[in-house]
Amino acid sequence: MKIACVIPARLGSTRFPKKIFALLQGKTLLQSVWEAATSCSQFSDVQFAVDSLETAEHIHSFGGKYQMTSPTCSSGTHRIIECIQKGYIDADVFVNWQADEPFIHSQMITDLLQGIEKEGTIWTLKKLATLEEVRRSDVVKVVADRYHKALYFSRSLIPFDRDQTFPDYYKHIGLYAYTKEALNQISHFGQTPLCRSENLEQLLWLEEGLTIHAYTTEHDTIGIDTKEDLLKAEQFIRSLSKELY
Repeated sequence: MKIACVIPARLGSTRFPKKIFALLQGKTLLQSVWEAATSCSQFSDVQFAVDSLETAEHIHSFGGKYQMTSPTCSSGTHRIIECIQKGYIDADVFVNWQADEPFIHSQMITDLLQGIEKEGTIWTLKKLATLEEVRRSDVVKVVADRYHKALYFSRSLIPFDRDQTFPDYYKHIGLYAYTKEALNQISHFGQTPLCRSENLEQLLWLEEGLTIHAYTTEHDTIGIDTKEDLLKAEQFIRSLSKELY
């Protein structure tokens, strides 16, 4: 089975302008993500899907591969869809690795892809969350059934612990894999009420009847959405360095 990794890279981030060029240990996020993705043996191809010449020129400078996509794409998923529709990339399964996620662990890719030969058309990850995380609206939570099928994603705390049974809470790790067929279906979807309410594209897929398998991973990641996140990432790297000595 041919698996392609596509890294959507939008230049116009609002909370952290041009964050994909932010430096982490002397390398931009783009280069850090490229090096992490190309080190994964599961991928037959790794490419960026970009929306600006500035981004393309930087990727070229470190030897990366990229495809130009429209600045009007509404999400990273739709950048991947555009690459497929224009014949830029072909595969059986596409992994969406976000350009602000330099800490994806290789085991997370293994966890993500564990079901592609046996079940489903869309796959993602979840991890046990701390109480501090589940109370934050910027941390997306997920509940799934015993067969790993996602039931709902929310910015609210789910499930509600009415009888103080202290359930496990899971946060969603925003790493996706999809079949070409699933992406073709998504390309025809419009906005839906739940998707619009929570501003989560995965709710659109659930509302349209697609199944998302959410597998558990033990590894965490740090998405760089703000300058504060970048500081946390730097602290995380320093803590790893201390563990080696």
